[in-house]
Order: sequence, then C-alpha cells, then structure tokens
Amino acid sequence: MRGLILALQFLTRLPTPTLKEFRAEWLADSARWFAVVGMLIGALLAAALWLGARVDPWLGALAALGVWVWVTGGLHLDGLADLADGLGAAHRSRERLLEVMKDPHLGSFGVIALVLALTAKLVLLMLLAKAGAAPWGLLLIPAWARLGAVWWSATLPPLAPGSAALFAGQPDRRALTLGAAVLVALSALLAPALLLAPPALWGWRRFLAQRVGGMNGDCLGAGVEATEIALLIAAVVLPALPG
Repeated sequence: MRGLILALQFLTRLPTPTLKEFRAEWLADSARWFAVVGMLIGALLAAALWLGARVDPWLGALAALGVWVWVTGGLHLDGLADLADGLGAAHRSRERLLEVMKDPHLGSFGVIALVLALTAKLVLLMLLAKAGAAPWGLLLIPAWARLGAVWWSATLPPLAPGSAALFAGQPDRRALTLGAAVLVALSALLAPALLLAPPALWGWRRFLAQRVGGMNGDCLGAGVEATEIALLIAAVVLPALPG
C-alpha cells in the first residue's frame, strides 16, 4: 500500500494517509501503481462528464476538464508548457533547451501550448458527451498515459537530476508488462480505439530520443498530455468512421 499512497501523492491532489518517513527508492517502486492511479483519475473524469452531460454536453466537458486539471494539480500541463518554451527557443541546442525549461517564467510558446491543449480536451470531451458513448475510454486514457510515463522514464536517459531521474533505468518489468497486457485487454474489450495507445506511446518516445535526446519531468508531463489528447481524438474519431 505504501507504493500506491506515494503514487497518489506524486500524481494527484487526492487526500492520502501521511507516511511517517520517505526514502527515494520508494518513489521508483511506486511506479508500478501509476496505471492504477490513472484509472482512478479516469473514473473521476467519467463521472464528471456523465453528470454534467445530463444537463448539456458542454457542461459535462467543462466539468470533466475541471476535474482533470484539479485532480492532477496541473502537473503535466506545466511540463507541456515548459517543453514547448524550450523547443521554441532552443534552435536545436540541447543546452539552451535545458536552460529554458528550468526557467520558472512562462513564455509565449508555453502559453500557446496550454491554450491548445485545454481547448482540444474541452472540445473532444464535449464530442464524447454528445455521442453518448460509454465512459470506458475516459477510464483507460489516463492509465495508458501514465503507463507510458513509466516506460519513457525507464528506457530514456535522464537529461538532468530530478524526480524523473529516480525512475530511470530501474523499472519493475513484470509490473510494466502486466500493466500493458491488462490495458490492451481492457481496451480491446471496452474501447477498441485505444488499441492505438502503444504506437502513440512509442511515437512520443521516438520524438524525445531524436529531438530532445532524453527525458526529464517536463518531457514526461508533456508526453502524458500529448498521449491523452491523441487517445481522446482516437476515441472520438474512430467510432464515427463508416463501417
């Protein structure tokens, strides 16, 4: 249970029991629970979307987006903004990229990325609510994204010391494989569009490897946001295709 508590504390604002002590290696061990925490986040999103959509699809989308931002504390959005600022100003210089990402100030590229990400989620959530589809996609999307964060951190070199570096190179491979297998099975059964998740996760890893040269907390957070948006698009578009 200690690993689950730490995963909840690291990824959400949900109330948890207080641990009397903390060791850095425990945080790495908590990664096995990231997909479970993602499903819990997804359950809260699905409930908010369903409740709001009983009045209007836009209200459901706004409620779900509000819960999404609140329960995560904007953690991944912050990473997205930092990475966007870094990529916009780096001009392919890794040193400049890291320098900009460390800057606490929000630049124009970060603002644009935040506006686009929040707008995309709002519209896609509205389309899900309007379609009246079962909420299984929302249950699984955050889980896939957080499983991806574990995989990226375990298979890419850290750009700099930080919390993300604690997960680097030391995954619980059995837990990672089991989590992926469970999510594939649930996606096939409940939301087949989300079977696009593995290639989406691979695509972000390839982007980080080629364009950034590694990972840090901002890269992982940005990847979570990018994956969630990509899978929302899949959940909206694929069921609507003819045939």
